[in-house]
Amino acid sequence: MVSELIKSALGRLRIIAFLEGVSYLVLLGIAMPLKYMAGLPQAVRVVGMAHGVLFVLFVLLLVQVATEKSWSFKKSALSFISSLVPFGTFYADARWFRK
Repeated sequence: MVSELIKSALGRLRIIAFLEGVSYLVLLGIAMPLKYMAGLPQAVRVVGMAHGVLFVLFVLLLVQVATEKSWSFKKSALSFISSLVPFGTFYADARWFRK
């Protein structure tokens, strides 16, 4: 199934959206508590970097898919905003990214 998703820009967006959403939850739910409660700032550095890279990939793929699929500005903007909210990319995948 993953090999089928990789073939299209929308499929790649769905994969990156999932990974970005998971990295965001790990950053907020695991790395941040480790930094502030256990004094381990390294967790935020590592997870934060991974999340940042995935976020940039998400935005680039979102622009590509929105252009290819001629998405409206509203749909594109809401898809972007979903990446700023915890669990938002999972909602966006279920609502807008599935065929």
